[in-house]
Amino acid sequence: MSLLQHFGYPYSLVLQAMALIHFYRRRPDNYWIWIILMLGPLGALAYLCVEALPDTRLLVGTFKVFPRRKRIQHLEILLRDNPSAGNWEEIGDLLMEDGKMQRAREAFSNAIAARSMTVDCFYRRALCALELGEIAAAVPDLEYTIQKEPDFDFNRAPALLAHAWAQTGQPEKAETLFRRVTQTSTLSETYLNFATLLASTNKAAEARQWTQKILDKQHTMPGYLRRRERPWFRKAKKLMAQLPA
Repeated sequence: MSLLQHFGYPYSLVLQAMALIHFYRRRPDNYWIWIILMLGPLGALAYLCVEALPDTRLLVGTFKVFPRRKRIQHLEILLRDNPSAGNWEEIGDLLMEDGKMQRAREAFSNAIAARSMTVDCFYRRALCALELGEIAAAVPDLEYTIQKEPDFDFNRAPALLAHAWAQTGQPEKAETLFRRVTQTSTLSETYLNFATLLASTNKAAEARQWTQKILDKQHTMPGYLRRRERPWFRKAKKLMAQLPA
């Protein structure tokens, strides 16, 4: 009995379709596409077991969507009578998790207006601004954050400030801060932003070195981390291809 007969004709196609959809969304190593196409349902099954099955842990976040939105609705009602800084911060956090960056940013602004001076509130408002592409607006909040806690969020806050400075015409300040942060930080995001700055200031050789540091992680990271880092690997490969040898 052939594999196609074992799986059943329509089910084998469904299996391959599932594998191809997951491949398109997650973009793992390119050799998987040939395994899926050439080996048919067996290749699709192997792909789903190796690449898709570990991603099922991501479904945990999916089950939190409805409780989170219910809590948002409850807070919206509560804020009518009690517009406290704490309530505004909580709803801002929930809206960020829900991908509503503009509303989250407004919530954090309301929290600050209600006399919330917590570092986290300013930092999260900056993250919302960065996600919305309003980089200049994020700079004051990031500067406030690292003034209060220089290494906030495991050095991601100063790294994002350096990136924001680089994007707003302050490359010298950005490079100085990047060099301080990269003494301890190993975030791919930080390395890529630093390499991008170096490339823009005609330091291609050093930009290649920092970009290569990202690509080298693929050989030492456990599988679940490699899956999480794939977007940075793709961006690093793209930047490397643009840099002169």
